[in-house]
Amino acid sequence: MTTVNSTARTVLCCLVILPAACWALVRLTGSERGPLVQLLAFTPYIAAWSLLPLVLMLVLRRRWLAGIAGLVVVALAWAVLPRAFGTAETGAAGAVALRVLTANMQFGAADPVALVDLVRDQRVDVLALQEYTPEAAAALRTAGLDRELPYAESHPLPKASGSALYSRYPLTDGGVRVNPGQFAQAHAIVTVPGAQPVLVESVHTTPPAHLDNLNYWRTDLASQPNATAPPAGVPRILAGDFNATLDHAPLRDLIARGYRDAAATVGAGFVGTWGPYAGRHGTGRPIPPIAIDRVLADQRIGVGEVSAHSVPHTDHRALAVVLFVPTRP
Repeated sequence: MTTVNSTARTVLCCLVILPAACWALVRLTGSERGPLVQLLAFTPYIAAWSLLPLVLMLVLRRRWLAGIAGLVVVALAWAVLPRAFGTAETGAAGAVALRVLTANMQFGAADPVALVDLVRDQRVDVLALQEYTPEAAAALRTAGLDRELPYAESHPLPKASGSALYSRYPLTDGGVRVNPGQFAQAHAIVTVPGAQPVLVESVHTTPPAHLDNLNYWRTDLASQPNATAPPAGVPRILAGDFNATLDHAPLRDLIARGYRDAAATVGAGFVGTWGPYAGRHGTGRPIPPIAIDRVLADQRIGVGEVSAHSVPHTDHRALAVVLFVPTRP
């Protein structure tokens, strides 16, 4: 009977460790599929929880099981902790500051006055908008956005498909592309006085909210341009709602194509941008916050301060990033 009880306790201990162990395996191999895509967004929370099985095994003096639990803790920590370490940069000598703000307007419902106030308070130079509707465009104009950022690449569409860039500086070679998931992405070259021109694109990928969307989600992320894509030599900035966290392999693959994630670079990688924030009807979603709105900067661009800001009537927080663009050669 004693042997049976001991075996049962060992099996129960293994079952306690198993969820985090499987999670770590999926995260490290980039093999998320189906519902795991959605769940993997919460990896930082599982990394914190994985300490509990380790502590339990140590208390129970299950040394070899504690060793396994410890390996799981190390694996998840290796995956998530680097995004919490880093410092804001000042840019290379002579680099020019460019303040970028990205905001998902949630079907155009975001408070236009609050958004324009945020642009003013943060001294924004370039604003990237997603879910930008004709009604939102008119409301932002009434709120005075054109006075703050007089240049625009505006492509309003109904519901969630519209996209826009507003800029303090002239925009050239502007346009819009529709990604495979049918969301528009406005883009243009921003001419910053004293600095190299930079190409900015307002990113919006299909959310992996339903299993039917997963192929579009993957192809949307894969279709984003490399940092070295034409025009040759022009640094790129991708700003928007990526609907992916740093724990999703397709986003990591995109970053590896010549970018840096601004928030992770300065140690703000855990700052949530979607979740329990003010939604369209004034209530947030009852889920832990996750970081899906982000700014990816060409590796030639410096990254300074990163901050997230609530905007009424959207369940996304706006993300403000100070970048440092190299001077002209």
